[in-house]
Amino acid sequence: MRDFPTATVRTRVAVPLRFGDGYSVDAELVTFHGLADGLEHLAVVLGEPGANPLVRLHSECLTGDVFGSARCDCGPQLREAVERIAERGGVLLYLRQEGRGIGLYNKLDAYALQDQGLDTYAANAALGLPEDGRDYTAAAQMLQALGIDSLDLLSNNPDKAEQLRDLGIDVSHRVPTGVFTTAHNVRYLRAKVLQTHHTLPLPELTAG
Repeated sequence: MRDFPTATVRTRVAVPLRFGDGYSVDAELVTFHGLADGLEHLAVVLGEPGANPLVRLHSECLTGDVFGSARCDCGPQLREAVERIAERGGVLLYLRQEGRGIGLYNKLDAYALQDQGLDTYAANAALGLPEDGRDYTAAAQMLQALGIDSLDLLSNNPDKAEQLRDLGIDVSHRVPTGVFTTAHNVRYLRAKVLQTHHTLPLPELTAG
């Protein structure tokens, strides 16, 4: 198990959330002191978290979360996660790891390479960047600061569960998200299944 420094809660503030489709929910946003990577990650507490809450580690995606880009499934996953977590009780960790950790400009450069035929992982490699540069130490710190050491993880990505377990968090179950395909993201989703073993049903990955 990897050791890491302790983080502490900095601020808690009530913020009503409202999405473009009209869905709204009350949330508590939590900030932290002492996160390992020094970034401004955010916890969104929804509903009444129990002993084994539902948790999602959602990496920031400006293009998908804010602008509704159809080149990924990040925006729909965020919207789905907030409602599912609110119904059960849990936490969404909004992690400032744009482009699987490579940053916004590099992500857009990778998009340009994808337009030339590379998949999302090959495009990162062509730029001299890691396929996935995310480290979830800060996420484990945030969970421990919130008193969460056991959870069900809302994710299709096995690496998230493996990293959290290596950091001492008990991931009881990994709960898959929905499948959100568009005419523009099918190749991206297929690459996630084939390259990093995301639990998405390949037969369903057809444009729609």
